[in-house]
Amino acid sequence: MSTEAPERPRWRLARTAVLVAVFVCAACGLVYELALVALGSYLIGDTVGQASIVLGVMVFAMGVGALAAKPLQSRAAAAFALVELVLALLGGLSVLGLYAAFAWLDLYGPALVGTAFVLGLLIGAEIPLLMVLLQRIREQSAGSAVADLFAADYVGALLGGLAFPFLLIPVFGQLKGALVVGAVNAVAGVALVVTVFRRELSRRAYVAVAAGSVVVALCLSYAWITARDFELTARQQLYRDPVVHAERSRYQEIVLTRSVTEVGRENSDLRLYLNGDLQFSSVDEHRYHEALVHPALDGPRGEVLVLGAGDGLAVRELLRYPDVRRVTVVDLDPAVVALARTEPQLRRLNDDAFTDPRVRVVHADAFGWLRTAGDRFDVVVADLPDPDETATAKLYTVEFYSLVRSVLVDTGRLVVQSGSPYFAPRSYWSIEASVRAAGFTTRPYHVDVPSFGDWGFVLAAPGPNPPPLELPDDVPSLRFLDAGTLAAAGNFPADRRRVDVPASTLLDPKVLEYARVEWRGY
Repeated sequence: MSTEAPERPRWRLARTAVLVAVFVCAACGLVYELALVALGSYLIGDTVGQASIVLGVMVFAMGVGALAAKPLQSRAAAAFALVELVLALLGGLSVLGLYAAFAWLDLYGPALVGTAFVLGLLIGAEIPLLMVLLQRIREQSAGSAVADLFAADYVGALLGGLAFPFLLIPVFGQLKGALVVGAVNAVAGVALVVTVFRRELSRRAYVAVAAGSVVVALCLSYAWITARDFELTARQQLYRDPVVHAERSRYQEIVLTRSVTEVGRENSDLRLYLNGDLQFSSVDEHRYHEALVHPALDGPRGEVLVLGAGDGLAVRELLRYPDVRRVTVVDLDPAVVALARTEPQLRRLNDDAFTDPRVRVVHADAFGWLRTAGDRFDVVVADLPDPDETATAKLYTVEFYSLVRSVLVDTGRLVVQSGSPYFAPRSYWSIEASVRAAGFTTRPYHVDVPSFGDWGFVLAAPGPNPPPLELPDDVPSLRFLDAGTLAAAGNFPADRRRVDVPASTLLDPKVLEYARVEWRGY
């Protein structure tokens, strides 16, 4: 086995090839990290927690991998090729494996830690081996070699960081995106070794690299071919009813399920899930939306702002009042609104609310939109996802409600869906405290929604006088809510009375802390 450096006219090309390999491998490594974080945020919802676990474990494992690579430096070329093949296989299949662990085995946490550790171990072994290969091309000072390698490594990480959200996810999705990166990783590692360092490979090592390449190619190809069927089967495992629509938008996983009670009839339960959280059941959604909307409309209501509610069900209730002149819906995800506009049963459920000329839809983050909003509104309906993720917790803070107050007229009303005062009392009363801290006077109330359980809302008005908890005089015919039911909704029994908890703020999101603890196990 020859270890002679390439002849002088060729060393620059060989050195460039090594740095390109560093660049590509770094990009792939960062994509693996981001894929684990993104999958965890979709499945578990705890973005900060998932990122902390993945990055902490992987960085630790990278240090272990760098030490573990020391005995392999005598056969650096073969070792690097095999490390890249194993990394490509495990990294490419990581999303598939973790999704399977979540759907079938209920072992997502241990599987995530194990996957992050193994991938970090392999990524950590790359740089020491590449350093040896770079020095074999042309001897240079350690500082210069490290500078070259880390420059290529960091720039490659930038490419991976940008490619993941803006190319891989939109074009391929998470599962196939990881497979594509695995294939690129394998090609980069093997190509470098069999072209620049082929003379360093023994016959046995060459056969091992070739065989490993074939195995990785076959595994990734088979996973690519069966990816759609796997995803459909795994997703269905997570839901009790047949999945009739599923997509992963830029922001979340959107799933519609439908259970037909009698064959051939339309009498069914349509359910919408966002990132696995139930948003409504068509069987009892009228209870939720009647309780959310109608008490807030007891007063001037010409201009109404709806934050969230991309399914159109709250909008449906608002449009039942002829004197509602305009409804502005601010919802982050265009995919949810598009589904509400096009899915036949959902359109029937929301009475084609988004076709009404009084409705204007804005796709924006509610927090950011409120900061620049120039309009004023009589009523604001905050029908936002529960504050169990970092991204949504900011929508339940004093700062957020202060922004809402700035767009309300002096006689305006705000209503906030606030979770369950029974299952999550500290979360519920923290939301109410946050609304009060923003300068509102509040009127908390709750109703029974069988799909959710006991569910609470906060009706509020700016200034010292609380809004009356009453239905408008001209309220249309309702299926659930009447004057007696609403009056009772303002009463909290002894085991659901007010809990003295602090308000939630951007810098101290108490509601997120409470929600994670209280909803654990439900």
